[in-house]
Amino acid sequence: MAERTVIGITGTDRVSFLQGLVTNDVEKAKDGLVYAALLTPQGKFIADFFVLEQDERLLIDVASSHAATLAPRLAMYRLRAAIDISETNLIVSRGTGTAPADAFQDPRHPDLGWRAYGDSDIGDGTDWDALRVDLMIPETGTELTPDTYILEAGFEALNGVDFKKGCYVGQEIVARMKHKTELKKGLTQVSITGTANTGDAITADGKPAGTLHTVAGDKGLAYLRFDRATGPMQAGQATLTRVG
Repeated sequence: MAERTVIGITGTDRVSFLQGLVTNDVEKAKDGLVYAALLTPQGKFIADFFVLEQDERLLIDVASSHAATLAPRLAMYRLRAAIDISETNLIVSRGTGTAPADAFQDPRHPDLGWRAYGDSDIGDGTDWDALRVDLMIPETGTELTPDTYILEAGFEALNGVDFKKGCYVGQEIVARMKHKTELKKGLTQVSITGTANTGDAITADGKPAGTLHTVAGDKGLAYLRFDRATGPMQAGQATLTRVG
């Protein structure tokens, strides 16, 4: 499992502060995990994370690879808000079996199981890459990169964006993609016959069609141009077919 870091935001303005920055409704974090992202003003991905309101602080569960970027970026927006941002010592556990009493359902998909926060790792041995491919769940740093538009990565289906919550950084771009355009590219599942690897370029009839990301057995996640993903495609030594 990818390493995770838990950042804490305390202070009386913590909810209103984060509410004006991220893609989902932070008010809901008092009832359970909220999946959200912080974007650039141009609507591009910076980081995705889970938010939880607990013990008068907001906990932000983020990939450790992006924690060092996220915390300073949040601090940049602080202005005069009455908040404090600091890294906690909490350890993130995940599993798909029986959930501990203090665990929370992963809000992206029912089959993604639970997440818990404590002093030790109590996670199970789930093959997370295989499960992500089956459920079309993007991963920070693999499918989710600085070039990513979150709707192309399936954030709406993953309960990662609230179109009624009001303004946040990058909101205009997300709203425009939702209401005024039809997505022509995006993350999808592919079947793989042969050998292909993460990062392989995908072609269709000799034309660029996308990029292969996570591979799990004979399936993978790929970012594709939909108009060129209508038949067999090639990547590495493999033939790919769009299945989702």
